[in-house]
Amino acid sequence: QVQLVESGGGLVQAGGSLRLSCAASGLTFSTYTMGWFRQAPGKEREFVATINWSGGRTYYADSVKGRFTISRDNAKNTVYLQMNSLKQEDTAVYYCAKATNRFNVATMREAYDYWGQGTQVTVPS
Repeated sequence: QVQLVESGGGLVQAGGSLRLSCAASGLTFSTYTMGWFRQAPGKEREFVATINWSGGRTYYADSVKGRFTISRDNAKNTVYLQMNSLKQEDTAVYYCAKATNRFNVATMREAYDYWGQGTQVTVPS
Protein backbone atom coordinates (compact mmCIF):
# COMPACT_ATOMS: atom_id res chain seq x y z
CA GLN A 1 0.00 0.00 0.00
CA VAL A 2 1.00 3.64 -0.29
CA GLN A 3 3.26 4.90 2.48
CA LEU A 4 4.63 8.38 2.99
CA VAL A 5 7.24 8.90 5.69
CA GLU A 6 8.40 12.39 6.62
CA SER A 7 11.68 13.21 8.35
CA GLY A 8 13.87 16.19 9.08
CA GLY A 9 11.77 18.15 11.52
CA GLY A 10 13.15 19.62 14.72
CA LEU A 11 13.79 22.69 16.81
CA VAL A 12 15.46 25.60 15.04
CA GLN A 13 15.98 29.22 16.00
CA ALA A 14 14.27 31.99 14.08
CA GLY A 15 16.16 32.75 10.90
CA GLY A 16 17.47 29.20 10.65
CA SER A 17 16.87 26.47 8.08
CA LEU A 18 15.57 22.93 7.92
CA ARG A 19 15.08 20.46 5.11
CA LEU A 20 12.16 18.07 5.33
CA SER A 21 12.10 14.84 3.35
CA CYS A 22 9.21 12.57 2.46
CA ALA A 23 9.99 9.06 1.25
CA ALA A 24 7.22 7.40 -0.72
CA SER A 25 6.60 3.72 -1.38
CA GLY A 26 3.86 1.57 -2.83
CA LEU A 27 3.15 3.83 -5.78
CA THR A 28 4.53 4.94 -9.12
CA PHE A 29 5.92 8.10 -7.57
CA SER A 30 6.74 9.94 -10.79
CA THR A 31 3.10 9.77 -11.82
CA TYR A 32 1.72 12.01 -9.09
CA THR A 33 1.76 15.58 -7.94
CA MET A 34 2.96 15.88 -4.34
CA GLY A 35 2.36 18.51 -1.70
CA TRP A 36 3.30 19.76 1.74
CA PHE A 37 0.77 20.97 4.29
CA ARG A 38 1.11 22.08 7.90
CA GLN A 39 -1.06 22.25 10.97
CA ALA A 40 -0.41 24.47 13.97
CA PRO A 41 -2.09 23.82 17.33
CA GLY A 42 -5.73 24.87 17.26
CA LYS A 43 -5.66 25.65 13.55
CA GLU A 44 -6.80 23.99 10.35
CA ARG A 45 -4.35 22.09 8.21
CA GLU A 46 -3.14 24.52 5.55
CA PHE A 47 -1.46 24.27 2.18
CA VAL A 48 2.27 25.06 2.03
CA ALA A 49 3.64 23.96 -1.35
CA THR A 50 3.02 21.63 -4.26
CA ILE A 51 5.11 20.20 -7.08
CA ASN A 52 3.84 18.54 -10.21
CA TRP A 53 4.76 15.04 -11.31
CA SER A 54 7.80 16.08 -13.33
CA GLY A 55 9.07 18.71 -10.92
CA GLY A 56 8.67 21.35 -13.60
CA ARG A 57 5.88 23.25 -11.87
CA THR A 58 5.70 24.42 -8.28
CA TYR A 59 3.33 26.61 -6.31
CA TYR A 60 3.54 28.10 -2.82
CA ALA A 61 1.37 29.63 -0.18
CA ASP A 62 1.96 33.37 0.08
CA SER A 63 3.17 32.95 3.66
CA VAL A 64 6.19 30.86 2.58
CA LYS A 65 6.90 32.19 -0.90
CA GLY A 66 10.55 33.19 -1.26
CA ARG A 67 11.57 31.27 1.87
CA PHE A 68 10.57 27.66 1.16
CA THR A 69 11.47 25.51 -1.84
CA ILE A 70 9.78 22.25 -2.80
CA SER A 71 11.63 19.75 -4.95
CA ARG A 72 11.52 16.07 -5.82
CA ASP A 73 13.83 13.27 -6.88
CA ASN A 74 11.78 10.74 -8.82
CA ALA A 75 14.67 8.29 -8.87
CA LYS A 76 14.60 8.23 -5.06
CA ASN A 77 10.82 8.46 -4.66
CA THR A 78 11.34 11.45 -2.40
CA VAL A 79 9.94 14.95 -2.13
CA TYR A 80 11.71 17.68 -0.16
CA LEU A 81 10.84 20.97 1.49
CA GLN A 82 13.76 23.32 2.05
CA MET A 83 12.76 25.90 4.64
CA ASN A 84 14.90 29.01 5.09
CA SER A 85 14.49 32.16 7.18
CA LEU A 86 12.18 30.31 9.53
CA LYS A 87 9.80 32.30 11.69
CA GLN A 88 7.95 31.50 14.89
CA GLU A 89 4.71 31.33 12.90
CA ASP A 90 6.14 28.43 10.86
CA THR A 91 5.84 26.24 13.96
CA ALA A 92 3.56 23.33 13.06
CA VAL A 93 3.37 19.66 12.21
CA TYR A 94 4.31 19.31 8.55
CA TYR A 95 2.67 16.65 6.39
CA CYS A 96 3.50 15.45 2.91
CA ALA A 97 0.71 14.20 0.73
CA LYS A 98 0.12 12.47 -2.57
CA ALA A 99 -2.35 14.02 -4.99
CA THR A 100 -4.99 11.91 -6.68
CA ASN A 101 -3.66 12.76 -10.10
CA ARG A 102 -0.87 14.44 -12.03
CA PHE A 103 -2.19 17.98 -11.57
CA ASN A 104 -0.02 20.95 -12.35
CA VAL A 105 -1.17 22.68 -9.19
CA ALA A 106 -3.03 21.17 -6.25
CA THR A 107 -3.61 23.45 -3.26
CA MET A 108 -6.79 21.96 -1.81
CA ARG A 109 -6.72 19.17 0.77
CA GLU A 110 -9.41 17.38 -1.20
CA ALA A 111 -6.97 16.89 -4.09
CA TYR A 112 -4.84 14.58 -1.94
CA ASP A 113 -5.63 11.02 -0.94
CA TYR A 114 -2.63 9.79 1.05
CA TRP A 115 -0.84 11.55 3.90
CA GLY A 116 2.25 10.97 5.96
CA GLN A 117 2.29 10.86 9.74
CA GLY A 118 3.78 14.33 10.04
CA THR A 119 6.99 15.80 11.41
CA GLN A 120 7.16 18.57 14.01
CA VAL A 121 8.90 21.85 13.24
CA THR A 122 9.35 24.21 16.17
CA VAL A 123 10.68 27.75 15.91
CA PRO A 124 10.73 29.26 19.42
CA SER A 125 9.68 32.83 19.91
